[in-house]
Amino acid sequence: MKEEIAHREPSKELKPEKVVELQVEALGENDTPQEDAGIEIAYEFASPANKRSTGPLPRFKEMVHNDIYGDMLDHDSADYRQMQRNETEAMQVVELEKDGAHAVYEFRLSIQESGEHSGCWMTDSVRRMD
Repeated sequence: MKEEIAHREPSKELKPEKVVELQVEALGENDTPQEDAGIEIAYEFASPANKRSTGPLPRFKEMVHNDIYGDMLDHDSADYRQMQRNETEAMQVVELEKDGAHAVYEFRLSIQESGEHSGCWMTDSVRRMD
């Protein structure tokens, strides 16, 4: 597993670009060091609003394993488009390749204003675009 993935939880030091990269890299090596470790890292970076929508970790894992998000798991490569952001929100498109097929996802993030991760960038949503 890449050294950067050692960041397993939100931090005020992480810029939104890094938050997206950490999640994408973790999902790319999903079962390292154990089954669904990548999904667990992605869940740690999900905002409270996102978690309210997607539910607890077991439900989140089921969602990521479905046809819409399954191409994120164990992908071969990632192309990060330029991030668009302001002071409190960010959006980045990422194109993933897996077994010769391509899938495009839009990550939307916001900086948390309160709670345990106040001041941290976290993912509000991921939407498949293709």
